Parts: sequence; structure tokens; C-alpha cells
Amino acid sequence: AENLDNTLVLQGSATDETLLDEEYIDEIDVFCALTNDDENNIMSSLLAKNLGAKRVITIVNRSSYVDLLEGNKIDIVVSPHLITIGSILAHIRRGDVVAVHPLRRGTAEAIEVVVHGDKNTSAIVGRRISGIKWPSDCYISAIVRGATGEVIMGHHTETILQDGDHIIFFVSRRRVLPELEKLIQVKMGFFG
Repeated sequence: AENLDNTLVLQGSATDETLLDEEYIDEIDVFCALTNDDENNIMSSLLAKNLGAKRVITIVNRSSYVDLLEGNKIDIVVSPHLITIGSILAHIRRGDVVAVHPLRRGTAEAIEVVVHGDKNTSAIVGRRISGIKWPSDCYISAIVRGATGEVIMGHHTETILQDGDHIIFFVSRRRVLPELEKLIQVKMGFFG
């Protein structure tokens, strides 16, 4: 608490409804439940949300709890286990993979990649999204234009991919990942 500026840190039980009311939980922008006790984190987050906190973030260590809570009243569920797996997957994937987040108990993934090259050295840079043969069960969720930071969401099939674009994919079946990795890699001429 001594190291935090402009932050209210309360000492007491986070499941104490009276304490939360007295401290105006309904005016709080973000409530974070960060203890080592999953059940306490979950219950205090649900209580804070019901009492009016705008957003709640909860750390949950048990992966089975993460599945139960996704899409629930808790806005953000953080799992150290899944973050660790995602970091490892980002390092072992081929291509310029920035981040990997396993979904559906590891059967699906959200992947952020950076594309490089030009029409001669890449299978996708300089081409329209609609003109690329994407692997089945692989969907573009968003493109963040590297040069401008512009975010292109949704189904923009006429967008031409550019060098440095960040593409966020949802891959519903992991077995198509090698095909996607091959597609995003640059050809040898890129390095020459």
C-alpha cells in the first residue's frame, strides 16, 4: 500500500458487504481480487460487481474454475497457469508470434502474429484477405495496422495486408496451426 499512489487499499475482508458499502464500492472503477484463495477471490468479485463496481478482475489458479467463470459477471479472469502456457506457446510457434492464449481447455487458441515481407517474400503481405487460402477453422478477429495503429475489426475481406500488421486469429482447432504457421512465415528471399 505504501508504494501505490492514487490508489485506495482497504484492510479487511473483501467479502464484508458493510465494508464495501462504506468505501463506496459502487463508485469504484476496477475491483481486483488478488489473493491466493480462489474461492475468496471469486466471491468477493461477485459481491463487488453486485454492489456496483464497474469492472472486476480476479486471479484464479484452478483452470477448471476459469472455464466456469468466463462469460460470467466477472469481467476479467486471470489464470497464472494459462498465462505461463501462453508464453511458452508464443516461443515455440513458428513465425513472429507475439502472444498465444489457450482457450477451451487448450483445444482452441487466440494468436497474435506480426506479418513481414512483401508480395515476393510473403504468402499474405500485399494480398487481399479474400484472396488468401486460410486454413479451415482459422478466423481473423482483428488487424492492428503496424504503421498507424489503426484497428480493423470484423470481416473486412477487401483489406490488403501490409508489412508489420498485427493479426489476431481465433483458431478453433489446434491441428490447423502448422498450416497457419507456414502461411505467416516469410520466404528465404526476405533475409537475402
